[in-house]
Amino acid sequence: MTPAPHGGADAPTPPAAAPPNLATRDRESERILAGIGLVVFAVACFAVLDTATKVAVTAVPVLMGIWFRYAFQAVATTAVLLPRHGASLLRTAHPRYQVLRGALLLSSSLFAFLSLRHMPMAEFTAIVLVTPLAITFMAATVLKEQVSPLRWSLVAGGFVGTMVILRPGGEAFSWAMFFPLGLVASNAWFQVLTSKLAQTENPLTLHFYTGWVGTLIASVALPPFWQALPSWHWWALLCLMGAMGTVGHFMLILAYQRAPASTLTPYLYAQIGFAMLGGWLVFGHMPDLASLVGIGLIALCGAAGAWLTVRERRVPIEPAES
Repeated sequence: MTPAPHGGADAPTPPAAAPPNLATRDRESERILAGIGLVVFAVACFAVLDTATKVAVTAVPVLMGIWFRYAFQAVATTAVLLPRHGASLLRTAHPRYQVLRGALLLSSSLFAFLSLRHMPMAEFTAIVLVTPLAITFMAATVLKEQVSPLRWSLVAGGFVGTMVILRPGGEAFSWAMFFPLGLVASNAWFQVLTSKLAQTENPLTLHFYTGWVGTLIASVALPPFWQALPSWHWWALLCLMGAMGTVGHFMLILAYQRAPASTLTPYLYAQIGFAMLGGWLVFGHMPDLASLVGIGLIALCGAAGAWLTVRERRVPIEPAES
């Protein structure tokens, strides 16, 4: 009788190894899913930051709140990144542009604080997320770039959505409604400058200088506005703002290391949903039907415009945050 092969005739057959390309695709899919999860977590942090900001502006001077938010981010970023990366973290080929970028984001934060003092959360967030469409407008009018009819239609749709929310001439309209438009303008320039610097600069270096430039500029203007806060609860709220801004930015960096910006960008618009939830839970506000239509139109046109922008520029769009 012929002996059975080694292992016996009944020995189980080992499973066939997965083809290399299938294993690679599985790992890539896991990285992309992780990136999406990190982006959603990041915009949830930014929605908490904006909710805390809207509460804080009722008792904390605007400039004091901005200074604390940037100082927390700058110190936390330095403590985490500098020991790991050393002097390489500080190297930049464009120090003047780093200062300009930090100043633009600081001005965006100032507009955000003033906007949140007067506007509901969801409406504010939706208007800010029209920024990718503003970048398209700037590319055509200022940078003289060729813009397709599809992009112009998205810009028009976003503009209509913004007007539906603001409703010029209506009872709810006031001069404070111009604050979020100022934020969109400053943030659009910030995004354009970021797209240029991202071609040569380390994203961690950009994050480092953003925090410190904002802190130093705010520190110069802070003394006349500093005041004692009525209780420790307000200090805790300021700490929450700083923590949410810092964690949100770190989550974005991790997300964009795992998946393409073109894949992740549409998920930034989940921030509108989180902002709506925060506005309802903390302030008992829900947008009316007209505002919901405007928010939906901005989300649709903005997500499409942002996706097209990052496909062409190959750099991420920063989400709305204070």
